[in-house]
Amino acid sequence: MARAKPHGTLKLEMRAKPTSQASSENPRTHIVPSRETRLQRRERTLQIVDRLEELYPDADCSLRFKNPFELLISTILSAQCTDKRVNLVTRDLFKWWPNPHKMAAASISELENAVKTTGFFRAKAKNIQGCCRKLVDQFDGNVPQTVEELTSLPGVGRKTANVVLGSAFGVAEGVVVDTHVGRISRRLALTKAKDAVRAERDLVREIPRNHWVAISHRLIQHGRGTCLARKPRCAGCGLEDLCPRVGLPRHLKIRTRISR
Repeated sequence: MARAKPHGTLKLEMRAKPTSQASSENPRTHIVPSRETRLQRRERTLQIVDRLEELYPDADCSLRFKNPFELLISTILSAQCTDKRVNLVTRDLFKWWPNPHKMAAASISELENAVKTTGFFRAKAKNIQGCCRKLVDQFDGNVPQTVEELTSLPGVGRKTANVVLGSAFGVAEGVVVDTHVGRISRRLALTKAKDAVRAERDLVREIPRNHWVAISHRLIQHGRGTCLARKPRCAGCGLEDLCPRVGLPRHLKIRTRISR
């Protein structure tokens, strides 16, 4: 015979903390991803998309840029580096070399010194120099607008291509999957994949195309402020009633339940 839950625990579980209208009206239900039908998961995904739009209506790319070229270079530099640090570095970088022609002509030692604080500076300097030279030689100094052409540039993978297309050109060719997006997507059971390519494939299958660009910015903002890697703030989370908390340690789940 199953043991009944103590009366005090039941009262605590039903007392939801009102973080948004939707989450305050609906008591927390236990979501088991393996028991969801395809339709149920699709409906929950759409609810997550709508809720994130409510929570972060103004979420946008945190890299500062004035044109597609600046965003391209900034995104290459952002690998294993914070956007805040990249923004500090590019403030001077684009003063010295404001376009592909001038950056392509810079010496590798100059570029290394300029981007040194972003980490992996030798590889990054080599990539941005090679990228600019190819932009000049093959694209007349213009940033291309297809995934195939962008990923042909040194230092540019699919994630960088999606960032540039989505934020600089408004073209939705995929979902940008960075550390935050991957972690939160797995926690929400939107994907099981730990690699970005497979995770993106799962996300674009469930999320409407008109949300592909914005969803990344919103998940990133959610990951920085609420859904932290080690100690997520579940009790004050606007997605609390939609999240199965996949991968969250049991003691954190229990602590969150008691705190409500």
